[in-house]
Amino acid sequence: MSNLLTSSPFASRDEAAFLAGMNEITSWHLAGCPEYRRVWPGWSAVRQLEDLPFLHVGVFKRQLWKTNASGIQHQRTLRSSSTTQATASMIALDERSSALQSRSSAAILQELVGDSLRPLVILDHSRALRQRGEASARIAAAMSLRFLASEVHFLLEDDDSIGWERLAVILERERRLLVYGFTWMLWQSWATAPIPETVRKLLDAAEVHFVHSGGWKKLEQARVDRKQFNAGLLSTVAPTSQVTEYYGLVEQVGIIFPLCEAGFYHVPRWAGVLVRDPWTLETLDDQPGLLQFMNILSWGAPYHSVLTEDLGRVAPGDCACGRRGLHFELLGRVPKAEIRGCANV
Repeated sequence: MSNLLTSSPFASRDEAAFLAGMNEITSWHLAGCPEYRRVWPGWSAVRQLEDLPFLHVGVFKRQLWKTNASGIQHQRTLRSSSTTQATASMIALDERSSALQSRSSAAILQELVGDSLRPLVILDHSRALRQRGEASARIAAAMSLRFLASEVHFLLEDDDSIGWERLAVILERERRLLVYGFTWMLWQSWATAPIPETVRKLLDAAEVHFVHSGGWKKLEQARVDRKQFNAGLLSTVAPTSQVTEYYGLVEQVGIIFPLCEAGFYHVPRWAGVLVRDPWTLETLDDQPGLLQFMNILSWGAPYHSVLTEDLGRVAPGDCACGRRGLHFELLGRVPKAEIRGCANV
């Protein structure tokens, strides 16, 4: 199945091959995870994606799911960046899946930001890297860009302000940067923060490619829209700079859904998306409902098919941006749903 990762992430997909892959990985988890088998007893291979088993996103907050099989070596636990109102999701990471997930995120990100090496500046704390046995979703998202980095710098101080002096040192010798941050952190700590004049002059000549994810809930409450957000970031840097946004969730490790200029999120060819009616769970065509995401990368635990509490609509046909394949709109969350820590859209 790894051959599905060999071409462009957004080329046309072989639907039969993807279905066969999903049937195979589902059978694998049913054989190796007793808890999953209890949820879906007596299952056999299907002829339609909508008939595949899935788990609701909430179950990953209640227990750590694992599939035990030959060749699977579990390593760390990935946790969502939970807020005080939310319980963190827990995803078991293993070597086999991690290798595929790294290839996936690298292929998608390279298409979004190019393949030239430049310093990677992360709006987070370096201490998050020192946690043993666990990784946060924020750090995992940031470090997915590591393969494009000539060097890595963490810029947040203990009070979540940016260490502008450290950034100045980088800008004195480098005029092209890759900057990653969660959406609200980029707005709070960069776009609206007072920038020292010496640093501002250096930024005026710097080509920066901002990459962000993590949801809009806090910015919507502050009445900040995407146009205002992008303008706030780009006003601080050289005119050739760019902003790239993507949607992702901790329960779909390695899968990144980039936002295009037409306003749609795009699905890589080794992943899938369905929309289900919130009440009946029947699949919907070109109508809003609950988003279900699938991928063929997750072998160490059954998070290969997950029903979320995010609302969206799959758009028909090819996208106006020129990309082919599946693309969807993100419309918010189910009313009264628990706030997700790392993707609180």
